[in-house]
Amino acid sequence: MASAVPAQVQSSQASAPQLQRGIVKMVLSGCAIIVRGQPRGGPPPERQINLSNIRAGALARRAIQGQPDTKDTPDEPWAFQAREFMRKKVIGKEVCFTVENKTPQGREYGMVYLGKDTSGENIAESLVAEGLAMVRREGIRGNNPEQVRLCDLEDQAKSSKKGLWSEGGGSHTIRDLKYTIENPRNFVDSLHQKPVNAIIEHVRDGCMVRALLLPDYYLVTVMLSGIKSPTFKREADGSETPEPFAAEAKFFTESRLLQRDVQIILESCPNQVILGTILHPNGNITELLLKEGFARCVDWSMAVYTQGAEKLRAAERSAKERKVRIWKDYVAPTANLDQKDRQFVAKVMQVVNADAIVVKLNSGEYKTIHLSSIRPPRLEGEEKNKDKDKRFRPLYDIPYMFEAREFLRKKLIGKKVNVTVDYIRAATNAMEMGVPAFPERTCATVTIGGINIAEALVSKGLATVIRYRQDDDQRSSHYDELLAAEARAIKNGKGLHSKKEVPIHRVADISGETQKAKQFFPFLQRAGRSEAVVEYVFSGSRLKLYMPKETCLITFLLAGIECPRGSRNMPGGMQVAEPYSEEAMLFTKELVLQREVEVEVESMDKAGNFIGWLHIEGVNLSVALVENALSKVHFTAERSSYYKTLVSAEESARQRKEKLWANYEEKPKEEVAQVTEAKERVAKYRSVYVTEITDGLHFYAQDVETGTKLENLMESMRGEIAAQPPVEGSFAPRRGEFCIAKFADGEWYRARVEKVESPAKVHVFYIDYGNREVLSSTRLAALPPAFSTRTLPPQATEYAFAYIQVPQDEDARADAVDSVVRDIHNTQCLLNVEYSGSVCPQVTLQFADTKEDVGLGLVKEGMVMVDIRKEKYLQKMVTEYLNAQESAKSARLNIWRYGDFRDDDADEFGYRR
Repeated sequence: MASAVPAQVQSSQASAPQLQRGIVKMVLSGCAIIVRGQPRGGPPPERQINLSNIRAGALARRAIQGQPDTKDTPDEPWAFQAREFMRKKVIGKEVCFTVENKTPQGREYGMVYLGKDTSGENIAESLVAEGLAMVRREGIRGNNPEQVRLCDLEDQAKSSKKGLWSEGGGSHTIRDLKYTIENPRNFVDSLHQKPVNAIIEHVRDGCMVRALLLPDYYLVTVMLSGIKSPTFKREADGSETPEPFAAEAKFFTESRLLQRDVQIILESCPNQVILGTILHPNGNITELLLKEGFARCVDWSMAVYTQGAEKLRAAERSAKERKVRIWKDYVAPTANLDQKDRQFVAKVMQVVNADAIVVKLNSGEYKTIHLSSIRPPRLEGEEKNKDKDKRFRPLYDIPYMFEAREFLRKKLIGKKVNVTVDYIRAATNAMEMGVPAFPERTCATVTIGGINIAEALVSKGLATVIRYRQDDDQRSSHYDELLAAEARAIKNGKGLHSKKEVPIHRVADISGETQKAKQFFPFLQRAGRSEAVVEYVFSGSRLKLYMPKETCLITFLLAGIECPRGSRNMPGGMQVAEPYSEEAMLFTKELVLQREVEVEVESMDKAGNFIGWLHIEGVNLSVALVENALSKVHFTAERSSYYKTLVSAEESARQRKEKLWANYEEKPKEEVAQVTEAKERVAKYRSVYVTEITDGLHFYAQDVETGTKLENLMESMRGEIAAQPPVEGSFAPRRGEFCIAKFADGEWYRARVEKVESPAKVHVFYIDYGNREVLSSTRLAALPPAFSTRTLPPQATEYAFAYIQVPQDEDARADAVDSVVRDIHNTQCLLNVEYSGSVCPQVTLQFADTKEDVGLGLVKEGMVMVDIRKEKYLQKMVTEYLNAQESAKSARLNIWRYGDFRDDDADEFGYRR
């Protein structure tokens, strides 16, 4: 069969051409395509096929850069339409073709059919029929039916004035191609990240393409946002060397996008490079490349990716886990950790720095955790050497270090957090990499209540994000969120990024400064209970405190106790630690380190250390140490109001024979010194109004004498609130803060915030009535200064019944509580303080009319047992209570229903035997 191609083209086949198959990779023009085979272990072979006997218009060409004698050539009329007609028909589809002729230069000419055999659509005939190609009539043989049919189709197109044969010459079909954009950044911004229709004209590598933007025909180079594929390195001789998997990545993108209709979101244009995301109906190529291991995430362009950076990280993580392609040798940073070591729940015991905390695991082990990928505030350059003569204190001298530490302390101390280990940073030697020596660091993402603590720090401008090398995989699993948080902090001028003057903390450290301590002592002594934060624990009874109101640091010694001493350097050598000194220090650390406490300063020693009592949430630390057999009562406690409580706690510890008292042998009674001084019981009853009774059989009462003051204060406060109602939701509650709360009756009462779980769950305590409630923050407001506790102290005081034991059994205790509620709730009674308790005063309560003892009545009814006190001056009352107990036993009332009260009965009701 003769071919109607130029004369120099010689037939390469004497017989009928062989039918071949392939997939159309690209349409070069209306009469030329590139077909490829099926991939087998890599990109498949390709070949260009030119359609025999026809010619379509030539597409526009850009001038060759660096050759001034060349210039841009435009489209020929109908050339682009012919290409588009062909592209939409065959791109990515399977075709069959015959090669009829082959030139000496290797160009192949033949016929192309859609489908697997020649029964499919003949592409050349379709083009000619639409008037998009001309038939080459030179050399046509009348005995060739295919050539004759092409001529007939062309004649029909001419008579129908289709395409090339239409009137006007087709000038309207020539594109106005734009190869450059004057201001690409403004061009990208003007699109507002809206999807733009486009055709992918060329694929340079897996993540960089040349796209034709429609309908304005801008030809732009687009790099995929957020990723980097292996590329082709250009050598000095002009050749290109592919990186591993570069050819495969390019083919992956080509086979899915080349000459496909897509939408592109142009996202940014840094340094003249347009970053974007290409969306195809079958998916997002960026995510597909990552998932199949043909690309890795890059931080610098991840920030502009609009489809959700977490999707890219998840796709990359999937490829890493499967170890596909570029990740075939990947080893996860936590590969050597068990699942329980990678993710766990722990309790925060200490904030070491603005990026490090100490947690206690369920096993009891302590572990230091560094927050992944963030850097705490630090001094730069000359500032480090600014105050050489001054003792450098990073917490107070580095700007925003104190704010960062306080944020973590208030958020985390004593709370349980979720820890996800991201990587373990290996230890470094002193000269390694030019950085100081560091031990091995466990770096993790720490969350509480769903909040990423590192992200919260960064968003407040209290830390910065570490920048890594692109191949450094040791980073936070939420690295993109950290970068986004830092960008917000910079934009809003928060913390370290603020242009305002940095906060200065002028904190006086008077630890060991005797003269300065003497100046502070009278003030602290007169202040009564002062607020403090425990900064450091030297031993079980020696602490360093930060006094916020006084802005000073002091050394504080616990009064009334003798605590075991730890090992220390002495002039004669190292002094060995006393038994249980470490346990005592650990106990104190767990209870008070970096917690907000209250201290009562009583005295000061010669070295300028303050001595007194420390309270945390109603617990006296001195009493707690004695109770836990980690300290003994010191004789100096005798003149304290806590003496009897300390003695009682020590007696209980001695009887248990724990720790310090493990080898204690009780002396004969005649040798036991009298613990309490002999004196008469003082009965000085005063009128109180009982407002609340707790489930633990404690009660809250108001002094009747001050009742009128409270009524006047409440009336004035509610009048002011009615005149100027608080803005709902404007109050941000913090633990320990006084406020006003709207009760169920719709009225406002003074309260104190005890706990903040969330804005919808705030635990409050009504300071004038003793009841508690969980409210939404929208029902809270700031306490007006005119009605603060300085104007009128909290009116509800907590008390416990003296001489009785509260049952631990829930049913027995509930019966006793119900009986008390019926008798005295919202009732005026008479109250007398009998002795001090570990939590609150122990009292007797009488009915106002009959003068009958309420606690004694509980004993008579068999609701409770007697707590036998050993103080001589209380023996008359104890005897009266014991006689009442015997009567209840005889009558077999309630807990005595079994007659003789057996040991197993005591266990049942939870009493001490």
